[in-house]
Amino acid sequence: MIEPISARLDDSGAVLCPEAIAPWLAGIETALSSLPEEQAGTRIHGIEPLREMLAPTGCIGSPAAAILGRNARAVRAILFNKSAATNWSLGWHQDRTICVRARRDTPGFGPWTVKQGLHHVAPPFDLLTRMVTLRVHLDDVPADNAPLLVAPGSHRMGRIAVDEIDAVVSRCGTMACLARAGDIWIYSTPILHASEAAAAPRNRRVLQVDYAADELPGDLEWLGA
Repeated sequence: MIEPISARLDDSGAVLCPEAIAPWLAGIETALSSLPEEQAGTRIHGIEPLREMLAPTGCIGSPAAAILGRNARAVRAILFNKSAATNWSLGWHQDRTICVRARRDTPGFGPWTVKQGLHHVAPPFDLLTRMVTLRVHLDDVPADNAPLLVAPGSHRMGRIAVDEIDAVVSRCGTMACLARAGDIWIYSTPILHASEAAAAPRNRRVLQVDYAADELPGDLEWLGA
């Protein structure tokens, strides 16, 4: 019997769902066609054709709902594209911020930043541990096209100090998230991850979507996608 996604995610922190959105790939590309491909990363909000796909019953959202339950919602979406014109590397790190509708100073939340005009804040870390991130692959990602690198098991280690990251990666090891167009990789949002510059750069479009089932406290509201 194949283990459920949630059990496999608990173990390593990252799970491949092969061909999970292959039948809907053309529709996803059409929904994103108005976005500039020349940008390395574009934060997404308010694309109506995409919202149904991101919903808990949608082709993208249903794997997240299988882990988080029917209250799962897409709380942030970014389209990344590495290409010959936008080829970069990213060191090992944890994702530590969420995107909200407006700044509302709240105990335990901070510091605040603004990225592409959207408000981001670092929440209490335990909120991040209850989130998952989906990477929807619109292009093939073989080893020479800058696959995401993750440190399996690091999602269970809490907030990792910057000066301890290298030692944790060395202890956990590294897994390359190779993919084909139409695949989804799911990872526990706090997992340590990195990305090298592509050795043979060409389009590497990834729709990255954070999911959460929690309500935010006070007057804070998820921006959503």
